[in-house]
Amino acid sequence: MASTVPSPEDPASDADRRAYPRVEVALPAFLQADGERHFVRILDLSAGGAKLDCPASLATGTSVMLDCGTLGRGAVVRWQHAGVLGLCFDSELEAREVSALIARSKAVAAWRKGERVAAGELEQ
Repeated sequence: MASTVPSPEDPASDADRRAYPRVEVALPAFLQADGERHFVRILDLSAGGAKLDCPASLATGTSVMLDCGTLGRGAVVRWQHAGVLGLCFDSELEAREVSALIARSKAVAAWRKGERVAAGELEQ
């Protein structure tokens, strides 16, 4: 039986395989796995999962907890390649949760640049 878990090297278009649209973000977070806590950076996310920059080597199928301050979500590692891993959330994020994380990512990016951002600009 062929595997249905996508590989990062798979030549098929990511957009063709995904059930949810992905949004690029840059958010610091922690990943709890096998009794250890790892600092990670969320690179993109959707209602169904996320892609992380993660220095730890975790086996496919490992149950983890992603903690991003405002978000705590159980997930399973679906793939890992060259320090980047893909997670599938145990339960879908609601649209408001995704929007809040996107707004937070924009605020963090603006803060890093030393810019001030009005709350209305974060919704765009």
